[in-house]
Amino acid sequence: MIGLIQGKLVAKDLDSLLVMTSGGVGYELIIPLSVYETLPRTGEDVTLHTSLVVKEDSWHLFGFVSVFEKRLFEKLLTANGVGPSLAIGLLSALSATRLIRAIREKDIPTLQSVPRVGRKKAERLILDLADKLDGLGEATGTSAAPASAAADDAMRALVSLGYSSADAERGIRAALDAGGSGKPAAELVRSALAKLAGR
Repeated sequence: MIGLIQGKLVAKDLDSLLVMTSGGVGYELIIPLSVYETLPRTGEDVTLHTSLVVKEDSWHLFGFVSVFEKRLFEKLLTANGVGPSLAIGLLSALSATRLIRAIREKDIPTLQSVPRVGRKKAERLILDLADKLDGLGEATGTSAAPASAAADDAMRALVSLGYSSADAERGIRAALDAGGSGKPAAELVRSALAKLAGR
């Protein structure tokens, strides 16, 4: 099992990155938006906790800044009907601590603000996980690096989450109008998702 990767950041995008280890092996990792916000510049060293998901036709490696976030991702996969893509979507749209709070407090509207999560899926998450989120550890605070062109990054993130370009632009514009100027892409995305959900 690959549990930790350390090496040079070769390339990064909103939802994936490439790390070259000292042994000369390059690993492609799928990441939530929260990880993208903490990444150094390309060419610099990076260390990420990883989770390997093996399917019949593919192997995918997922990267996280903290063990806490990694364990939450793996716990999400135990819920009925939640695959890696949806788990990453949940962690991209909501911070790990807010996601846990929403599940524990049975906050269906917050869960429904995540693309592809309807009322039944939200209820299923609560039913399967509400009493199983202890022992994940604690979130470690990481300061988000200021993102250049944060609004553009946030737009692309919303589109990758399933929104149309028009809806994504509307959500980002509403987030900026509500005081989002100068905020990193992750915060803009979360604010935009709340606006698009009518909250």
